[in-house]
Amino acid sequence: MKFLALLALVSAAVATPLSLYDNEQSVLGDVVPTEYPGFDLDLYEPRLVQLEGHESPVMMTELEKIQAKARGIRFFDVTETTDLGSRAQFRTVNKPSFPKPNHNESVRSVIDTLEVQNLRDGLDKFTSFRTRYYRSDTGKQSQQWLLNKISQLTKEYAPKALQDNISIKEFGHSWTQSSIIVRINGTSTEDDGVVILGAHLDSTNTWPFLPAPGADDDGSGSMSILESYRGLIAAGFQPERAVEFHWYSAEEGGLLGSQAVARSYEARDVNVVAMSQFDMTAWVKRGTREQVGVITDFTDSDLTEFNKNLVDTYLDIPWVETKCGYACSDHASWLKAGYPSVFTIESTFEASNHQHIHSANDRYDISDEFSFEHMLEFSKLAVAFAVELGGWSKST
Repeated sequence: MKFLALLALVSAAVATPLSLYDNEQSVLGDVVPTEYPGFDLDLYEPRLVQLEGHESPVMMTELEKIQAKARGIRFFDVTETTDLGSRAQFRTVNKPSFPKPNHNESVRSVIDTLEVQNLRDGLDKFTSFRTRYYRSDTGKQSQQWLLNKISQLTKEYAPKALQDNISIKEFGHSWTQSSIIVRINGTSTEDDGVVILGAHLDSTNTWPFLPAPGADDDGSGSMSILESYRGLIAAGFQPERAVEFHWYSAEEGGLLGSQAVARSYEARDVNVVAMSQFDMTAWVKRGTREQVGVITDFTDSDLTEFNKNLVDTYLDIPWVETKCGYACSDHASWLKAGYPSVFTIESTFEASNHQHIHSANDRYDISDEFSFEHMLEFSKLAVAFAVELGGWSKST
């Protein structure tokens, strides 16, 4: 393993767009590893990046991307998705409407079966990998574990007739780790709409070569929607409109995985009715009220109001409006493509787990502020989103 001063690396790089922000000392520390076994990461690979507050993309190295993220600068890495959103204007003309919740009995029959222990068991394994970084061997291994876990749950809990209507697929990328797409086909022959629930399966340390268990970011969201999926299929959930569960690779690299998936759906003109992102669902900061943070910027306003109604109807805690800024999670990829999307987070953005994410301390045992019971509230929300927008075709 080689070690050297990161500042020396930065000064050796080409002129950086980060100079538009500040010239402060590196936030990554003085000495860091620049390679590690099992990583396929070239710090000097050029990338095309859309920075917050700038109209035109700029060229940056992977190293400069890492520096930008460490300084809290948000961005899309658009190197492979420059045409994402090229058809967005056509979708706004026929924008869907969202009803008031009206599947109370069906939703409650599922959320009553959700179990905290399943969240704990799943997250214990998911955080056991050294890192889930998207360009690492352990990042691929963690993704394969999740893929196998989803398949196992499907075989164990879904009735045979429902299993025939479920597909579980890897969505491959140019990097090591794949995204995962699980689809429950709809029964309607007239409605081609798709409802999507998403989380990101990767993790990162501020310096990617270092350990990153990623319990809250975003192991929590990944397990929250996994438990909702288990509860739904165990109940024999057969939607009228197709419902998909997505676990995205490479969110931490600039929303790379979700942009690739959204681009594919846009190119095929898939009718995505609504997308809901679950990113960080576990932290209840000491001294604050337990609540669901409803992101109001860079989201669809009508779908956001619908999401608030779901919280009011089905959750045991209230919602609070908050903002997170440009491209702060995978919902932004879908909004960029012109699809309605929303994002809920563990609290107000200010009270979320800034202290421990992107570090070796993003563990579920780091503090009693990490709450599996809080994660379960988001599992309930995911169930409600799926049933209320997907419908439920029940045999009589």
